[in-house]
Amino acid sequence: MMNISDIKICVIGLGYVGLPLARLFSTKFPTVGFDINSRRVDALMQGHDDTLEVEDDLLQEAIAKHGFRCTSSLEDIKGCNMYIVAVPTPVDENNRPDLAPLVGASEVVGKAIGRGDVVVYESTVYPGVTEEECLPVVERVSGLRFNSDFYAGYSPERINPGDKEHRVETIRKVTSGSTPEVADLVDAMYNAVLVNGTHKAPSIKVAEASKIIENSQRDVNIAFMNELAKIFNAMGIDTHDVIEAASSKWNFIKLSPGLVGGHCISVDPYYLIQKAQVYGVLPRVMSNARRLNDGMGAYVANQTVKQMNLKGVKVKDARILLLGITFKENCPDIRNTKVVDIYNTLREYTPHITVYDPWAAAAHVRHEYGIEVVSQLPDTEYDAAILAVAHNEFQRLDLRRLVPQPGVVYDVKGILPRGVVDARL
Repeated sequence: MMNISDIKICVIGLGYVGLPLARLFSTKFPTVGFDINSRRVDALMQGHDDTLEVEDDLLQEAIAKHGFRCTSSLEDIKGCNMYIVAVPTPVDENNRPDLAPLVGASEVVGKAIGRGDVVVYESTVYPGVTEEECLPVVERVSGLRFNSDFYAGYSPERINPGDKEHRVETIRKVTSGSTPEVADLVDAMYNAVLVNGTHKAPSIKVAEASKIIENSQRDVNIAFMNELAKIFNAMGIDTHDVIEAASSKWNFIKLSPGLVGGHCISVDPYYLIQKAQVYGVLPRVMSNARRLNDGMGAYVANQTVKQMNLKGVKVKDARILLLGITFKENCPDIRNTKVVDIYNTLREYTPHITVYDPWAAAAHVRHEYGIEVVSQLPDTEYDAAILAVAHNEFQRLDLRRLVPQPGVVYDVKGILPRGVVDARL
């Protein structure tokens, strides 16, 4: 077994998870980042991360001072001995787990890994994927035997896109290994760069399970708040007022209703739902939570239309301003954003929808969703506006100038002054 001083790291997948991790590891260990997207690699080597997860000065320092480099060449990673896989784990159009990125990354590892080396997976999966799906691929491609010629670990990612407080170096990470010795090595490697340390799980499957329930729990909790919002809206009661009152009790967990998008909370539960059914368990709470949360975009759009009708605002061909299309505030991430559902529902009534988002890359939105986004707000009036994302820029807008009475302002996030809005989720 290698010593920690001998570790040479390759991080496979340089997205929202892999790049911050690779940059951090480069401060303590020789580190190479690998990605099949050569344009992404070129941009990173020029010192810019368009996900905005790693600031340009930190990336440039890693390259110039710590020798960090990114590559799309397999030959450049064959000298490493610790391979960390941080690729996406999406679902298909039927919400079934799509392991293709993991299989592809495992094939890359298999072509590069040598005797005594270790591969650590960070991608979110259901329990068993690492040992039952990924490592057999590494064995097949490399010709090496797992836990004899090479070893494995699992340390689930906890990156929160756009969060500048809970950064990769300050979060506490779960670690695990395929043998006690490997578990100790992997744990020591992460502890070398983390401020708040680690939790060493007793097995890879426990570590996998711990990650997937983190996001599933949050999905279920938000679904409950969304269900309450529907109930209280039907009763004419402000949900946020109810939450404020209830949170005066010491053990009430204060959450808010909202849109559940992104690559984690709105996707990961499907992995556990699928695996549970293999074992004859139907996870009703998780499944119902997913259905409820997936329907909130259409619900917001229909509630806005209802408010327009109540105020006598003509819905057909109305001019509507949609504020934000990223899946969360103050970050450019548009993966699985549920704001698209608001847009598509409103398109049944009017083609005159302006989507304003100063954070989203218009070309990416156009490519992924076929929706045009403006980064500068046109100086015109609208019949309705929906604040869908809580970007800081939106809180400074004079919405009543943009949407004069009797126009409707709908606040999904509950952040606008009470006198400005007609309704909120």
